[in-house]
Parts: sequence; structure tokens; C-alpha cells
Amino acid sequence: MSKKDNLKATGAASRRDFIRNGSLAAAGFFIVPRHVLGRGYIAPSDKLNIASIGVGGKGTSDIAEFAKGGRANIVALCDVDDRQAVTSRTNFPQAKYYKDYREMLEKEKKNIDAVSVSTPDHTHFAPTMAAMQLGKHVYVQKPLTHTIWEARQLTEAAKRYKVVTQMGNQGASGEGVRQLQEWYDSGIIGEAHTVRCWTNRPVWPQGFGKPKSGADEIPKELDWDLWLGPIQYEEYHKEFVPFNWRGFWSFGTGALGDMGCHIIDPVFKVLGLGYPSEVECSVGDVYEKMWSPSWYPESCPISSSVKMKFPTKNGKHVNLTWMDGGIRPERPEELGADEQMGDDGGGAIIEGTKGKMMCSTYGANAKLLPTSKSEGLSFPQKLARVPEGHYQQWVNACIAGYGKNKLSSPFDYAGPLTETILMGNLALRSWTYKDANNKFTGRKKLLWDAKNMKITNFDPANEFVTKKYRDGWL
Repeated sequence: MSKKDNLKATGAASRRDFIRNGSLAAAGFFIVPRHVLGRGYIAPSDKLNIASIGVGGKGTSDIAEFAKGGRANIVALCDVDDRQAVTSRTNFPQAKYYKDYREMLEKEKKNIDAVSVSTPDHTHFAPTMAAMQLGKHVYVQKPLTHTIWEARQLTEAAKRYKVVTQMGNQGASGEGVRQLQEWYDSGIIGEAHTVRCWTNRPVWPQGFGKPKSGADEIPKELDWDLWLGPIQYEEYHKEFVPFNWRGFWSFGTGALGDMGCHIIDPVFKVLGLGYPSEVECSVGDVYEKMWSPSWYPESCPISSSVKMKFPTKNGKHVNLTWMDGGIRPERPEELGADEQMGDDGGGAIIEGTKGKMMCSTYGANAKLLPTSKSEGLSFPQKLARVPEGHYQQWVNACIAGYGKNKLSSPFDYAGPLTETILMGNLALRSWTYKDANNKFTGRKKLLWDAKNMKITNFDPANEFVTKKYRDGWL
């Protein structure tokens, strides 16, 4: 780390250390012992000052979750759309409000300890990196980033700047993934070799291309240029905001990006998977006229199936299949005809050499198959649970300091998980790629060099590993 970066990384800690070490006494102040203030009182020196970027939609609930534990102050709010910020501004009237996160970080950097990012996928990376460069702890909604390159950069930066990080896949702190881990570690299903994951997403319009009409009038409450952030300029259409951006590659990551961090996470963690070595897919077609499938390379697919292979330490591999758009895997023979497979949102099934186990969305409702096998089964609880929940786990870890507390989805874990999910999207985007002769040349198995972040057998796919940024944002 350079001297300049080191100063940035340590700057955020200086204010907390100043208070915690009692240095205010030199200015004529002192910290009253907690027992004098009363049972349950949390001293100001033990609170985390948070600035939140993207405070509508999911950001609204994120901020509320940070605050309700009593150990966090919401110091600043930032949103490019005043309409989306109403609830959070009402709930936290004392917090200063900004539209541009760059202005907020510059003006509030001495007043904050941490930053939460709950913006659309295409704008996760830039504010997160900027916050870490200031030495601020970060909490970022899933998927961690919009591209594989961005995920790798944030993973490395978290270590370089020594900040506490967490991705917003809250199921990672749940009971289900820990139950699955204890079962698997016991050897009850043997060695895993096949995984099937699925989701009911997309539940938003997807697969039909961007609006063909001219640009809509931009609402006065929305700063469209700031909403686009670092990506190339596009015209405003009312269909994009506030939610349907998820279905377009410019802004979102589709059904796989939205739910993969929730549904693949338990599998990735329990089996200790690393980067996949290969990926292939199939995609549902949209027919708007006879015999001619529509072609919308700018849109995420209406439905898809993605297959990835993960090398394991023993020289074998795990095959993982992902399905979305209403497609579900075949029911296991061990599951009764009237028993639910996963839940309405999706689920995952892990098949081993001795048996199978299953969970619902977010890793919940862990079950061995047949489900009767789980009844009355008692295993020693070897893994620590997270009674405080995903959000407070991060708040507490930030207050404790870098490297002190274990987290469920820090960037050194969430980064590779996100890269894996975005690998699936590389295949989906290659599926719609046409060459100069109007031929679909990317419908093949893609071979992945994870170390160098490169597809080795279809170079056009490497275009999607990263993206072009506008000047002045990175």
C-alpha cells in the first residue's frame, strides 16, 4: 500500500480511536462510564456512523435494519431520485441529504465510518471503491458488482484498504446454510457431484428489448445523468425506473444476477466451490412472428438454463445447473409427490454419493431427502449462528475493527461468488452474439481462465468481462 493509500485507509479509524481512547479528556471532556448512564445504554463512541447511497426500494429496508440494532447512526442519505428517497428522509430527518455520492463522500468523509450501497447493479462498483479508498467500511447489495472485472477489483481492494465488508445476501447469515454445512461435513450425503438450482425470477418484464419509441421526459425529481453514473449515456425511458432496469444488460444482471447470490450461495459455501472452469447455456426464445425468433441482445433472456463445472481439490468436479423463468429441475425420486420442492421463489438440491439434501430460497428450510430422514436427527452444532442477523453482524464487525469479527459474506467470499454468477451471464450474452455474417457463433461451451479472467475459446465473450466507463467516474 502506498503512503497516500495508507493515510486514506487509516483516516476513518482515527476519529473512532480518538473517542475510544479517551483523548477528548485533553480538551476538557470525559466519557461517562456505561454503568452510570444506565443498563442498555450505548455510548456514542460505540456507534457506527453510516452514509447510505441509494435510499429507496431495497435501500429503505437496508437503512432501517442498520438503525434498529441501536448501534448505528444514519448520518447521510444519497439518492438520484427524490421520489424514492421520501421514506428514508422521513425516517431519518437528521441525516443530511445529497443527490451525488461523490459530493456526499467529500463533505461527509470526516463524519462517517461506513457506507451502504443499495443502487442498481450498474452503479455498485464506483461508489463502493470510492468509499474503500477513503478507508470506510462497506455494505453492498447483491450482486456485488455488474461485471466480473469489478468483482475482482473490489475483492482485492477490501484487503488492500483493510475495511470490513459484507454483501447483502442476507440468507448467508441464516440457520439453513449452517445446517446444510454441518450435515455435509458429517458425510451423511457423501461426496457432492451434482447441484440443481432454480428461481421463479424474472418477475419483471424481460426478454423483449428496450423501448423503440423516442426518449420520455425526465421527471424533475430524477437526475438521469447521475442515475446512469459511470456507464455510457442512454436515453431515459420511464420503463427503466425504478425497478425494471434489472432486465437489461446495460443496468442489471437478470434473473441469475438477482437471485443467484441467494440461491447458489448455500451451495457455494457448503461445498467450498471456487471459480468454474467452464460454462454453457440454453435460452428461451421469444416469437413475435411466425418462424422467426426475436433477437434482443440488449435484454436478459425470458428464461434460461446454465450449466457450470467446478474443479474440486481431489481432482474431480461438481456440476451445477441453474434454471430460471419458470423452469424447474426434475423432482428427486426421494421427494414425495405432495411435498414441496424448495419454495415458491426457488431452491437448491445437492446430490452426493450417499444421498441428497435440499433448501429453499435464501438457504432456508434445509432438509435431507427423503424428508423423513431429517426427522428426529440430531447433530452437534459445530458452527456459530448469527442471532443478531446479517445487518447487525456487519455493524458489530465494523465497530470491532478490521479482522476482529467473522462475517457471513465478506468480499473475499462474495467476490468469487459474484464472479461465478456473472460467468453464467457471460454464457447468456454469448448465446445472442452474432458475427459479421449474422451467425450465432457463441452457442458453445465456454472455457474459463479464472486467474486471468478470460474465456480461452471464444474471444468475443471477453467483451462482457468488463464494460466501457464514462470519463470522470473511476
